[in-house]
Amino acid sequence: MSVVEQRDAPASTAERAPRGRRSRSLLGWAVVVALVLGGVFVAIQVGVRMPDQRGSLDPESVGDSGTMAIAQILEDNGVEVSVFRSRDEARAALDDDTTLVMANPYTLTDDGISELIEPADRVVFLSSSTHLLNLLRIGDNAAPDSTPVQAECDAPEFADVGTIRPDRLFRPADGVEGCFGADDAAAVLIDETDGTTHAVVEGARLFSNAYLAEDGNAALGLALLGQTDRVVWYVPSFDDTDIEGETDDTLGSLTPGWVTPAILLLMIAGVAAALWRGQRFGPLVAETLPVTVRASETMHGRARLTAKAGDAAHTAEAIRDGSRRRLARRLGLAVTAEVADAAADRLRVPRGSLHDLLGGATPADDPSLIDLARRLQELENAVDASSFTERRSE
Repeated sequence: MSVVEQRDAPASTAERAPRGRRSRSLLGWAVVVALVLGGVFVAIQVGVRMPDQRGSLDPESVGDSGTMAIAQILEDNGVEVSVFRSRDEARAALDDDTTLVMANPYTLTDDGISELIEPADRVVFLSSSTHLLNLLRIGDNAAPDSTPVQAECDAPEFADVGTIRPDRLFRPADGVEGCFGADDAAAVLIDETDGTTHAVVEGARLFSNAYLAEDGNAALGLALLGQTDRVVWYVPSFDDTDIEGETDDTLGSLTPGWVTPAILLLMIAGVAAALWRGQRFGPLVAETLPVTVRASETMHGRARLTAKAGDAAHTAEAIRDGSRRRLARRLGLAVTAEVADAAADRLRVPRGSLHDLLGGATPADDPSLIDLARRLQELENAVDASSFTERRSE
């Protein structure tokens, strides 16, 4: 083609995208990809480094319901504190001049509890159920009273404790000494028989990190747990149960390995598409509502009404309903589904135990209500820990 023909050729009518707009689009996609990759990296790092979830009365928990503070006080006073989450390891660690400490071991059978405490010369239970009190033959529940009390007993270790405000009292059995209360209702029960000492106290409020500095709580904890040079602290959990039963395959074990990566890829694509399409609509328009009511105000108001009514059965049903809803979300089930069976399969425990926990008889008094709430919290923590372990293994 000649130079004249090149000049006479018609100009192209194709519209070319501005170079600046194309570069901005590529830059926007690069930012989206960088944010997604950064979020995935942070999630992986947090998941790897996240500490184990701890429940109430746990000596390694720094939360308000944990007992790391009293464990640290014991160590500062020369008492060696060893924490075990396996009953076999805890039993093997017992020797002379050692105190066995634990919360209510509700995940163990009667034989398992007896086998665990049999070699110990001194055992302190920081919480208990009515069944445990009957098993130890140490006493029974009494009417609660939160007025300040002193030791009022012959135990020399409680001489300098001062006053405490217990939230649960016990009626001592024959031959059992009751301290911090009257003869028919005491906060601490001590049974000394055949050279062994069994002590029971409700320590959820007395020894937790949030209340340890009040009254003589710290002194009481040191007097109960610091009588020997070493403390073996056993933490019961669903992972260390001796209840035998057959369990079926779980949904996680039956799912192919490629399902989780595919779900993550779809989630990332969905987030990227939402960011991409969301920029086309512009900024959101804020609208001032006529009245703003914080959710915490409604929650505290209902809590005060429930406490004033003193209806333990209604409160227990509300707590169970909340636990069932949270467990259903964590297990990926509908609210009306059988949450107890799914949770039992996830934790590999008998279904009957969780049916009683999530839908059994309602408690008739405040101590049983407190024990039910604590067991439901432990169940939710166990399900969360199991889910986290499965995600890491996948």
